[in-house]
Amino acid sequence: MKSARSLIYLLLGAALVLSVPAAARSQEEGAVPPKPAARSLPPLGEENQQDQVSDQNVTTLRPDYRPLTGIQDSTIGSPEMLHSYWMPGASYFNQLQSNGYSQGGGASWNSTSFLIGNLTLLEAWPHGQLGINYTGGGYFSTNAARGSGQNHELGLVQEFNWERLHLSFLDQFSYLPSSAFGFGAGTNLSFPGVSGSPGAVLPGLGSGGIPNQSIYTGVGPRYSNAFGSQMTYELTPRSSLTLGGIYGILRFTDSTSVESNDLILNAGYNYALSQRDTVGLSYRFTTYHFLGQPQAIGNNSPRFSYGRTITGRLALQLAGGVEVTSFRVPINGETQHIGGTAGANLQYQVERGSFHLGYHHGVSGGSGVFVGATTDQIQVGGDRHLTRQWTGNAHFGYAHNRQVIQTNDAAGSATYNSFYFGGGAARPLGNYMSFSTAYTGYVQHSSAGAACVIGTCGRTYTTNQITIGFNWHARPFVLP
Repeated sequence: MKSARSLIYLLLGAALVLSVPAAARSQEEGAVPPKPAARSLPPLGEENQQDQVSDQNVTTLRPDYRPLTGIQDSTIGSPEMLHSYWMPGASYFNQLQSNGYSQGGGASWNSTSFLIGNLTLLEAWPHGQLGINYTGGGYFSTNAARGSGQNHELGLVQEFNWERLHLSFLDQFSYLPSSAFGFGAGTNLSFPGVSGSPGAVLPGLGSGGIPNQSIYTGVGPRYSNAFGSQMTYELTPRSSLTLGGIYGILRFTDSTSVESNDLILNAGYNYALSQRDTVGLSYRFTTYHFLGQPQAIGNNSPRFSYGRTITGRLALQLAGGVEVTSFRVPINGETQHIGGTAGANLQYQVERGSFHLGYHHGVSGGSGVFVGATTDQIQVGGDRHLTRQWTGNAHFGYAHNRQVIQTNDAAGSATYNSFYFGGGAARPLGNYMSFSTAYTGYVQHSSAGAACVIGTCGRTYTTNQITIGFNWHARPFVLP
């Protein structure tokens, strides 16, 4: 607890001293004036946006001015809001799952029902914007291992924008019955807020900013929270500086899982080569502390970034650099490890669909299994309007996790390969309701030295999941 309090004090101090997160304009601004905002297309990156809200609040997409080297991923643009509003909604999902929480390959099926409420609020004023997306409720299952419980997801973004200074505060919280990696894939269960609402697609923290959960660990709920803040100052029409920080926690109800706290401090310089192309240099310092464990990890990483944006069509980010990782307790006689880090984020919009891809390689907190891990993670998804009423989507995720420095003992050579894949379809049921269905397969292969973390101690965990959902939302209530 002492180390946790110390990290909290350090984060708060960093937020005050650095005036930590916000959004910058250097990605879009060049020697020529910014081009006009694009016509609004269905928001990109959400896997079921078929029930778009057809009110008059949204007219165009504004260019994304968030800094290339910041703590958020770039987007194809943000909706231009004519009115502040709030919108309630409700959803019901039923998941049919085979072989739930056992590795032996059994064919038994069980059912889990989710009853949840949704809320989206977006308030805008001349120099700021507040977005809140919340989804929460309860679930009950015929599987005794899962039982019943609660699920909650919250996303909050507060932005302040002045002539040259931009300040942002962000928070992402989840309390879920299983790993967030692929949870609810192909349905609106995987995102907070009212499905289809423009406020529900406000960008949150970027890749690597949220505690990693890409190993399908033991049965039982877990909660994660990541708070970030960022300041960006425009030096010239082409260049800007950004300073930011994120403090994250990962906790489990299963006492055998490894709980962690992490702190990220980030500084970057951005330079716009043209209206569409930006380059950047950044330095990131990350610490990982593990509750009840003597080990602590410090990570120093200088990086180079390149970004390209076309409002309403394309957002691309590429980053790479070196990671110098230090250990409080030596591993295999080593107190330091030098490796590489890389990341990519792509969002691409076409007339009848969209595609998104995210990739991250580097040191992570270990997903509740390792005391620090080297992680490779990729997530891919897309959607397309199949007919006037039906929209289809596909999704895929893969993660490889191993100890940062591998040793000769069984625990030190353990690796986990986690997959999820599938697709879904959805259609509106009138103006305020929609129906969706999806299939997702979950597979995990573990090495001989891997600990038993799911049910029995087989090397492979496989489950099939079929989800059916109904969503309802009210009309937007305009705020004065």
